[in-house]
Amino acid sequence: MEEGTREVRYATQGRQALVTIDRPRARNALSASVVQELMEAISRAEADPEARVLVLTGAGEKVFCAGGDLGQMGEGGFLGMHEGRRAYAALLTRLQGCRKPTVARVNGHALAGGLGLVLACDLAVAAESAEFGTPEIDVGLFPMMMMALLQRHVGRKRALELVMTGDRLPSREALTLGLVNRVVPAAELDAAVGALAEKLAGKSQAVLALGKRAFFTAEDLPLPAALELLSSQLSLNVMAEDAAEGITAFLEKRPPKWNDR
Repeated sequence: MEEGTREVRYATQGRQALVTIDRPRARNALSASVVQELMEAISRAEADPEARVLVLTGAGEKVFCAGGDLGQMGEGGFLGMHEGRRAYAALLTRLQGCRKPTVARVNGHALAGGLGLVLACDLAVAAESAEFGTPEIDVGLFPMMMMALLQRHVGRKRALELVMTGDRLPSREALTLGLVNRVVPAAELDAAVGALAEKLAGKSQAVLALGKRAFFTAEDLPLPAALELLSSQLSLNVMAEDAAEGITAFLEKRPPKWNDR
C-alpha cells in the first residue's frame, strides 16, 4: 500500500514503513514542506501497527538528499527563515527519537542536511555509488545543525576536515568512518536493506524503544552518571513482559513470541 503527499511518499512493504523524499528534479532537497511531511511520516510510522521499522530513502538512483533547498532560503523573512532552520533541527531530533528502529536506504549522494538525515537514523545501508559530504562551505555557509550529529559519529579531526573542506567521501570511506553500516552494489541495495529491516522487525519493539532511549540519553553523560542511568534502565528492562518471554524461550530452546510489552 502506498500513499503520496506532494513531496514525501509513505508506503508499507511487509513490516517496513518506506518513507521516500520525492523531489528527484530538485535532488530531493529539503524544502519546508518536505521537513513538515517527514515529521508527519515519522508519527504515522510510529502509529502504524503494520510497520515495525521505518526506512528512509530518496526517489531515483542518484541522490538520497542534497540538503537544504537553497532556492527557498530567502522566503519568509529573517525570523521565518530562522524558524525553518529550527524545524530541520527538530526533524533530526524527532528522527533520532523515533520509537521504532530507523534505517537510511542511501540510494545516492547524501550531502549537507541529507547527511544529517542519514546520521539521525539508527542504521544506514548505502549503495557503492553514493557519496557523503558537507559542501556548505563552498557557498559560504557552515553545516551548523547536522554538525552536532557528525561530532557524535567521528573524531574531531575528521569531522573538522569534512566541514571545513567540503570534500565528498566515497561510500567505502564513509563506511570506514562509521557513517554507515553497510555498503553494497546498487543492485543489491533493496535486498540488504530488507534483510536488515527484517532482522530489526523480529525483535521486541518495546525493548528496542527502551534501549534506544537509554542509548541516546547516556551518550552525553559522564561515565558515572551514564552507568547509574543504565543500571536503572536495566531494572526496567528485566520487568518487561518481553524480557520474561525472551528468557523463557531461551531456556525452552524455542523462538520467542513477542508481545511488544
